[in-house]
Amino acid sequence: MPRPPCNAKIVATLGPASADRATIEGLVKAGADVFRLNFSHGTHEDHKRRLDLIRAIEHDLGKPIGVLLDLQGPKLRVGTFADGPVKLLEGASFRLDLQRDKLGDATRATLPHPEIFAALQAGSDLLLDDGRLRLRVVSCGADFADTLVVNGGMLSDRKGVNVPGVVLPLSAMTEKDRADLDYGLTLGVDWVAVSFVQRPEDIVEVKRIVQGRAGIVAKLEKPAAIVCLDAILAETDAVMVARGDLGVEMPAEQVPAIQKRIVRACRRRGLPVIVATQMLESMVSAPVPTRAEASDVATAIYDGADAVMLSAESASGKFPVEAVAMMDRIIAQTEADRYYREAIEASHTQPPANVPDAVGWAARSVAGLLDVAALVAYTSSGSSALRMARERPRASIIGMTPKRSTARRLTLVWGVHPVPCKDVMDVAEMTELAAKTAVQLAFAQPGQTIVIAAGMPFGTAGSTNLLRIAQV
Repeated sequence: MPRPPCNAKIVATLGPASADRATIEGLVKAGADVFRLNFSHGTHEDHKRRLDLIRAIEHDLGKPIGVLLDLQGPKLRVGTFADGPVKLLEGASFRLDLQRDKLGDATRATLPHPEIFAALQAGSDLLLDDGRLRLRVVSCGADFADTLVVNGGMLSDRKGVNVPGVVLPLSAMTEKDRADLDYGLTLGVDWVAVSFVQRPEDIVEVKRIVQGRAGIVAKLEKPAAIVCLDAILAETDAVMVARGDLGVEMPAEQVPAIQKRIVRACRRRGLPVIVATQMLESMVSAPVPTRAEASDVATAIYDGADAVMLSAESASGKFPVEAVAMMDRIIAQTEADRYYREAIEASHTQPPANVPDAVGWAARSVAGLLDVAALVAYTSSGSSALRMARERPRASIIGMTPKRSTARRLTLVWGVHPVPCKDVMDVAEMTELAAKTAVQLAFAQPGQTIVIAAGMPFGTAGSTNLLRIAQV
């Protein structure tokens, strides 16, 4: 007998190693729920070709599949060097400036970002090449920074620059991002991830462009974003704990606590939260993960994260399908552990005092008391399913929706198994359709009990106000 589907979802990044139909279909069958299109790499044509394959597979398998467009964001990089890589020695002086027409050497380099110089002050640190090199600002002006090399090493063309502890006067959206976003919305992506969010205004700016055509995911990878976490959560539709740059800009030992803080905050609000970066990194080149990586994935599941994400493992690694299958097995094993349910219950919080959240809370209570076979959310916007998922109930959630776009967005949400369905006219028809669907999907058998949540009148977004207990 097949095991029940996992509650936590898997986001898999597509890339050169997973660009053909057979591999993408293999990823779906191995457990991938959402595909990430990383617009930091590849052409528009590459991404369209992959999205077309996803939609064809979705049609053939009869299973909604989510697509996440990940915007590159403002990438800060040094310029190029006259004679190849240079070695910066600890204690040496090194200048950064805006002289774009002058190639770098062992004493200086171009940093073509006036916004950085505007925000620097003496004592600020600059991290280069993912934190491998550290420079400390001694003096600076509008077009230069004289620094001291604190941690030296080799520096080559176009390496990235991070400025920890400084809120940069930069929009999270570059001109490239705007073009990519417009193209992705035309293709019909379901989620848009905004990189290097520093403040809630970054999310508001993207929402004005998207106009509800996709859900917004705030990528939290800057310490400044953690300072105003609640304000960002109030604006976004979902969150990604992007541990790569977060681990560069702040001490590595702080990242686990920050991850848990973000997950807890998202769970309180009922926002989907993705834990990402280096989860099964060794599987880029090896067929099995390290034990530490398996524990890392399991920790996110014990904490109640909605989804865990694979990056290079599925995009450019040697074992993309095996990586998804491994992540799926880790999730299943963790969710089968008795302590998992204890951990979920212990971390549960009271919902906000409003009608939709009260209905979600009541559904969880009824499901626990009556040992129901399944919960069913009949939803237009996805709100009823989100309110149920916030409560992390024991029973699986069937997210029934007449909108295919809603079904695709719900693929990211903990415990929700989205099902496109027809519009219903009244409660009796809704109940009959819910019971029939629960049986068809093997979530319930005749004679068992299901709990249904919906909003009246039907089709009104965010109007969850009905809870019905029905016999199949």
